[in-house]
Amino acid sequence: MAVSSNLVPASVAAASGLAATMAGAPWWGVVICLILVLAATSLQSVFPQDSSDRLTWWTNLRDHRTRRRDSE
Repeated sequence: MAVSSNLVPASVAAASGLAATMAGAPWWGVVICLILVLAATSLQSVFPQDSSDRLTWWTNLRDHRTRRRDSE
């Protein structure tokens, strides 16, 4: 499977296919689906997908929250 660092173009292409499938649907339904696709893509871009990077990310988050809680 190809790995892309920027998934927004792929998600927009997928959303346009979804919009074509929903032809005749209300405009707000298509917009909501587009927003959901872009939100999911953004989350996938923010959170690391490799297991070693993901473990480091969660460890750093837990350490940050612990330090913030202890400083209060």
